[in-house]
Amino acid sequence: MGLISEFKTFINRGNVIDLAVGVIIGGAFATITKSVTDDLIMPLIGFLFGGADFSSYFIRLGDIPPEFKGDPGSYADLKGAGVAMLGWGEFLTVLVNFLILAFIIFLLVKAVNRLMPKPGETAPAATPEDILLLREIRDNLKK
Repeated sequence: MGLISEFKTFINRGNVIDLAVGVIIGGAFATITKSVTDDLIMPLIGFLFGGADFSSYFIRLGDIPPEFKGDPGSYADLKGAGVAMLGWGEFLTVLVNFLILAFIIFLLVKAVNRLMPKPGETAPAATPEDILLLREIRDNLKK
C-alpha cells in the first residue's frame, strides 16, 4: 500500500473528519469565550476592584531602554520594547478565560454523557409476536 493510499485511508476515517470539525468549532468557540472574558467579565471585575483594564497590572522587572518612546505605563508598549515584566493582569485575564472555557466544556460533556447510553446498557428488546399472542390467549382464558 503506497503512502498516498494510506493517507487517503487515514483522512477518510470518520474520526479524523470529526476531529477536524471539532478543532474548527473549538477555535470559533474560543473566540467567543475570549470576547465574553475580555468584553464582559474582566471589565466588571475591573470596575469592582477599581481598574477597568487588567492589562495595566504588571510588575516591571527590567529597566526601560533609553530609546523607548512609548508610554511607560503601557504593558503593550513596554513588552514591545523588550522590557522584562510580570504581566499578572494579562495572566489573570487568560486564567479567567480558561476557567470559563473549561466550565462550558464540562457542561457540554455532562450533557452529552446524559444523552449517550452507558456501556453495556441496551434498549429492551421488543417482545416477540408469538409471546404477545400467547399473553393475549392467556388473558382471554382468564376471563
